[in-house]
Amino acid sequence: MGNDKSLREHLVKLLEGGHAHVTFDAAIKNLPVSLRGKRPKGAEHSAWEIVEHMRIAQWDILEFSRDAKHVSPEWPSGYWPETKAPPNAQAWNKTIRAFNADLEAMRKLVAAKSTDLHAPIPHGQGQTILREALLIADHNAYHLGELLLVRRLLGAWK
Repeated sequence: MGNDKSLREHLVKLLEGGHAHVTFDAAIKNLPVSLRGKRPKGAEHSAWEIVEHMRIAQWDILEFSRDAKHVSPEWPSGYWPETKAPPNAQAWNKTIRAFNADLEAMRKLVAAKSTDLHAPIPHGQGQTILREALLIADHNAYHLGELLLVRRLLGAWK
């Protein structure tokens, strides 16, 4: 049982970020509105596209983890926004709030003693909550690195 508690604590910390990687909140902090939809030379995506993709993917993984009736978006079009810039500041803020709320929901799912981290998800194909939590952490870390590179190329990162 001690190992289970330790595993949960480590997973929650991994999902929070901030150890070997920048946190989500730090990566988006003070990003000028005028740069959110810019694709710097050599970059495939804008900050908006990356952040909205992260939100959609994380939401999909979370919902798959807890809802047998969840239907994932079409791949790949359903995982990326239609525009390279947010339609307005409210859309950007809504995405940030939703991303953080879904991340917190996954942390709570992982931390709950009632969650069997190793049991196959009944409606899945062998996936476990452990695997889905690691998938979120890995996917977020990858795209946070991409976001920082975009910010650097735009001159908007220290």
